Amino acid sequence: MRISEAGISVHAIPGSYTVLFGIDATEQARRGLLGFAIGRRRSSDDVAWMNGFKFFKETVPEPQPGTLKSTLEHPIQDFQWADYKARPGETQDYVVRPLYGSPSNLQAGTDIEIRVKAGNAEGARQALHFNLGAVPGQAFARRFGNTYPTPEEQNDVDNPKVKWLSRGLLEATLDFISRAGPGQELRVAAYEFTYFPILKALKDAAGRGAQVRICFLSGDHRSNGDIYMDGQSLRNWAAVIDDELKLQSMSRKGLTLHMRTRWSGIPHNKFMVLLDQDRPVAIWTGSTNLTASGFLGQSNLAHIIEDETLAGSYNRYWEALAKDPAVSAFRTENSENWPDPDGLGDGVVPIFSPRQEGMWAWYGHEMASAQQAGFLTAAFGVRGPVAEAFHTGNDTLRFILAENAGNHASTRDAMKRIEEDSDNIVAFGNMLAKRTVTAGLASERLDRWFLREERHRKEGHIFYVHTKMMMIDPLTDNPRIFSGSANFSETSVTNNDENMLLLAGDWAAEIAPIMLTEFNRLHRHLYFRTVALRNAGRDPQPATFLKPDDSWQDDHFTEGREKFRKRVLFA
Repeated sequence: MRISEAGISVHAIPGSYTVLFGIDATEQARRGLLGFAIGRRRSSDDVAWMNGFKFFKETVPEPQPGTLKSTLEHPIQDFQWADYKARPGETQDYVVRPLYGSPSNLQAGTDIEIRVKAGNAEGARQALHFNLGAVPGQAFARRFGNTYPTPEEQNDVDNPKVKWLSRGLLEATLDFISRAGPGQELRVAAYEFTYFPILKALKDAAGRGAQVRICFLSGDHRSNGDIYMDGQSLRNWAAVIDDELKLQSMSRKGLTLHMRTRWSGIPHNKFMVLLDQDRPVAIWTGSTNLTASGFLGQSNLAHIIEDETLAGSYNRYWEALAKDPAVSAFRTENSENWPDPDGLGDGVVPIFSPRQEGMWAWYGHEMASAQQAGFLTAAFGVRGPVAEAFHTGNDTLRFILAENAGNHASTRDAMKRIEEDSDNIVAFGNMLAKRTVTAGLASERLDRWFLREERHRKEGHIFYVHTKMMMIDPLTDNPRIFSGSANFSETSVTNNDENMLLLAGDWAAEIAPIMLTEFNRLHRHLYFRTVALRNAGRDPQPATFLKPDDSWQDDHFTEGREKFRKRVLFA
């Protein structure tokens, strides 16, 4: 939705907990423009103006660390801004006020009023839920005194810290499980299966009369017939046989365990299928492992879809998984049952792995076809056909939010080339927490918890960016979104157990604003932390002040500059 007044236009992109504003201005409206105040109109009809952390030196010459001031007095000098206090399904009236004059005598321009309804409204066929995914954030530190949740607190779903970090992800997952009762069944596929509140909810569903069947990583079947207990399998079993849960002894009470042992890469699925009277009706899927860190630490999402055809596909795949198939035969079966798509129409297509390698090149082709913009999250960098898609030479902006630049030289080289291409904007999450601890930044204690919780995944690597999503032209009439459990790598296609959703047309358009606002939130957060780390350990630097005149706009209106291109994209 876009509204223009007196040469200023505002494009509001509504997520669920975030509303992103893309602003533009005509040449005349830019003259003397010192920035924008943004506020929420309250029921009393007055405006609660948002705060900012940059100030005019003329009026605040010595700001104290952590100080916030109203944007009505110290305006936003940017053409993108976001409100992170939206609520799913709620409608909010916003006021955007351009400010002119001088720092000590600001003059209001014409207000732009815009009404925005946040996503994830009740009754929709799709819902997306993202956790905070930024454990060491300033807002968390201000609210909770920078103290991390204890193990006991992590298991308390009503704990304020848990609610803050989960940001609705845990609640939505528990709500999905709570739908199962007599005459219904939940079928679960899990890689990491240790979070007490989730396991307890599944046990409670069986206690209500639902059938609960769980296929989980439970060992590694070796060629000699032995079952080797790797670290994650041991952790899963420890959670399953916990004295309070004892899930292994509930087969007569409606809860059945299915062992997944014949895998090649990793059995990386995380999804649930809800059946009603033996009819698959809904799915819960996404990137979230069923662990405390999956819900409360690393960035993750859950995608809930009410669609019988799609649920039927997931149910068919789950039934094959539960038989613990060998990789080679399973790869052939998945490729035949769910072939690589030949283009996408208006709809949603499920893709299951392991499968033949064609989807890796397919993802690269889709990214290369972006006309307006491409967005990608990556765990350990990208290489091969996906990496090559970031060098099309067609002046299309492409954004990557990556955990790191890769574990292998070929991937690191590919990521270096991507960073050097001016059409690409790359942000890294990896090692930020470790570097924060070393540098002694204010969020150190939270980061220590994050490090401890995540280190079990793979020695020497820490997952911070764990969402798996690719967006192609999300702000156009032809958006495409690909999301699920896989990392857009060759191994995730050919060796791992994985599930992905390919959405296009109306299906993609329904969730594109939420996906885009959440990607932007994480990208901005990591950029801010990178700047803080750059300055860590140095002598205290002067505060960054607002420009006292309209020269702050220069980069935003210099063709070819990154800020120019982002203004054009989001406005």
